[in-house]
Amino acid sequence: MITTRNISRFWEWGRKIICVGRNYADHAKELNNPVPTEPVLFLKPPSAYVTQGSPILVPSYCRDLHHEVELGVVIGRGGTDIPQGSAMDHVAGYALCLDMTARDVQDVCKSKGLPWTLAKAFNTSCPVSEFIPRERIPDPGNVTLWLKVNDQMRQKGCTDQMVFSVPHLISYISGIITLEEGDLILTGTPRGVSAVQEHDELQAGIQDVVTMSFKVNRKEHQ
Repeated sequence: MITTRNISRFWEWGRKIICVGRNYADHAKELNNPVPTEPVLFLKPPSAYVTQGSPILVPSYCRDLHHEVELGVVIGRGGTDIPQGSAMDHVAGYALCLDMTARDVQDVCKSKGLPWTLAKAFNTSCPVSEFIPRERIPDPGNVTLWLKVNDQMRQKGCTDQMVFSVPHLISYISGIITLEEGDLILTGTPRGVSAVQEHDELQAGIQDVVTMSFKVNRKEHQ
């Protein structure tokens, strides 16, 4: 047993979400971004978590919300400067995740050289599935992810297309940010990202492992 806490409910007590951008070459190209030579990192707060049964809320300032389906890695044992060779010993399991992105806001931030926080860190920007024990995914480098909007397939890709592997990411991130039990690493999204609208239904899955669905609502001005 790696952990003393209830890792299957990591979203209730995990302290941070570390996201990796542009980790699939085809996705980087579809947004006219260069393929990175080292991981591109950004953060979401734990308040970004939302689980099935609650809606994804479009921020009041966003007019172009995009879905990004991702494999999430749940850390079961913390560490700093974790070697790649032992990185998988720190993994408790996985989750299917969405990195909801205010694309119009992100484009403005990028054009001004500003951080992506407004585009990435808002409430409900990190929908997650139930916890997936690590034995259910023996090889995180060979997992098929898919996402449908209103029953139409939008994204389907395999984690074997990732630029940086899960052990590489754990090692790299832990050299900068100490990883702690309950942390979540989002490993990037395959190509096919597109906009969602209020009242859309998003369904996503990891082939033969898990599925989840979320409705999209709009957060109104207070």
